[in-house]
Formats: sequence, structure tokens, C-alpha cells
Amino acid sequence: MLWSDPENEPPEELRDMQAMLRRAGLVLALAMVVAMIVLGLH
Repeated sequence: MLWSDPENEPPEELRDMQAMLRRAGLVLALAMVVAMIVLGLH
């Protein structure tokens, strides 16, 4: 194995950022669903 090979485990900041992006995407999706319902009711 070469020293230049990337490690299997991503760095801590990258994992935190990915988790944050997943949460942000989930919140955005929920907000869109709520907006659709609210617009549909009016």
C-alpha cells in the first residue's frame, strides 16, 4: 500500500459537514412538503 493512498475513513470535518448537509436536506424537504400542503389548503 502506498503512502499516497487515500484513507478509507474521511476526516472528521468532512463527516460533520456531510451529516449537516443531510440534516439540511431533510429539513428542506420537510419544509417543501409543508409549503405544498399550506399552499394546497389555501
